[in-house]
Amino acid sequence: MITIIAAIANNNALGKDNDLIWHLPADLKRFKKVTSGHHILMGRNTFESIGKPLPNRTSVIITRNNDYFVDGCLIANSIEDAIELVKEDDHIFLIGGAQIYKQAIEKKLVDKLDITYVHHDFEADVFFPEIDLTQWKEVSREDFKADEKNKYNYSFVSYERI
Repeated sequence: MITIIAAIANNNALGKDNDLIWHLPADLKRFKKVTSGHHILMGRNTFESIGKPLPNRTSVIITRNNDYFVDGCLIANSIEDAIELVKEDDHIFLIGGAQIYKQAIEKKLVDKLDITYVHHDFEADVFFPEIDLTQWKEVSREDFKADEKNKYNYSFVSYERI
């Protein structure tokens, strides 16, 4: 199974200046729980915004730069090559960025979307692609109110390809 996991704002904002634009500890905790023990595929900019391989996961960086190397990570030149590298994993996660999400959705490489909706509009320079909901079925939703740790209302929503 290949899953996109992303946190997006009301206006589909993902980030600004190669960084997240909100801090939502509940989402980070969920991300860690869901992706631990699996391969995480990401574009080079996403990796560089994280800054290091994440513990208890194998990072696969997708880049067209043939000379790119990061100790402890796998490197691939395309999403398809990245998937081929880790095909033995029963659950692969695409964690960004916007171009990786867009390509994976357009090429129908993804079985599931795990989206955290942050119920707020943010100024951003990177946006999640529009989802054609005629191709996806919502299979779960959990809604949460802002609290002392999480500044914004948010929802965890999962979709499966129809």
